[in-house]
Amino acid sequence: MSQFKEQVKFIDKNKTQFYSILKKRVDQYFVENNISKHANTAMVLKTFILLFAYYLPFALLLSYAPNLGISLVLWSIMGISLAGIGMSVMHDANHGAYSSNKKINYLVGHTLNLVGGSVFNWKLQHNILHHTYTNITHLDDDISDRLVLKFSPHTKLKSFHRFQWLYAFFFYGLLTFYWAVAKDFIQFYQFTKNGVNKASKKQNVFILSKIIGVKIFYFTLILFMPMFLFHIPFVHVLLGFLLMHFFAGIILTTVFQLAHTVEHTDHPMPSAEGIIENDWAIHQLNTTVNFSPNNKILSWYVGGLNYQIEHHLFQKISHVHYPAISKIVKQTAKEYGVKYLENKTFFSAINSHISYLKELGKLPNLHTAIN
Repeated sequence: MSQFKEQVKFIDKNKTQFYSILKKRVDQYFVENNISKHANTAMVLKTFILLFAYYLPFALLLSYAPNLGISLVLWSIMGISLAGIGMSVMHDANHGAYSSNKKINYLVGHTLNLVGGSVFNWKLQHNILHHTYTNITHLDDDISDRLVLKFSPHTKLKSFHRFQWLYAFFFYGLLTFYWAVAKDFIQFYQFTKNGVNKASKKQNVFILSKIIGVKIFYFTLILFMPMFLFHIPFVHVLLGFLLMHFFAGIILTTVFQLAHTVEHTDHPMPSAEGIIENDWAIHQLNTTVNFSPNNKILSWYVGGLNYQIEHHLFQKISHVHYPAISKIVKQTAKEYGVKYLENKTFFSAINSHISYLKELGKLPNLHTAIN
């Protein structure tokens, strides 16, 4: 990972004290209220609710082998619950925000295995690349072009991109299926080749073996066990499995896109010397958007990912605290003249995302128009 740190540096020529002051104020909030920065009772309860909502439908499928219609409903509930687990439980744990106990974070973080995903790869892509180099083309893997989708104004524009706003959500639904089948192997190769993965050859043998082991266990449990041990028809299992992943994929991808691939976000390019002329924290506010902050039900389900600004600034603080500290962040940003981007509702965020996809797909290229 050192080669990436050498390639891009954040240099604040104005030498603002924004982030240091903000951190002091947020720390003071937790001290004054005598509360932990990690999960609280409500968070632990939510963890059990979401895990129960995933496992109960699966248990019913195995126990009663219902008809295809009911079966697909149960698989759909599993997909919705799976997305909730990913956003609300796994995400906090793999940032070290769920608990002060590393073993608990490790255990809870492996709920990612419920989609057949690798924690090792996820941490490299998300914690390091995305959170350090947010919206920086070729470094933030989250905005890398995907097959027929374009997420950056700095990548090659193709004629079919003009229609991406029409087909994007279908491809979002394929995310977790692709993740379970191929993404981890592709990322493992890429991250090893480009130096993001700094493990030794011996360590990588173990890591790759673990990835393969997780895949074998996952597909045995979710596909082969229902068919061969519980004699559920192949078509029921296959259609249900694909439907579960489609629901999980479209929810997860859409929610994450609403934070960075929307109107008014910046996509700065480093200078020839690899310098971003901005403070890292201010860069996070310029590239990140909150949405629907007053919708408590949505906030509960998406794990505070509608408070992405607070998450990017304080990723080791559990999302249950984001609504409270958002007031501190917003006020401090106002004092320092830093923009605080926010879409007031979920639907306004969706509309902004669709509008941005349209802009990215216009000819000619919009490098300067968007930035």
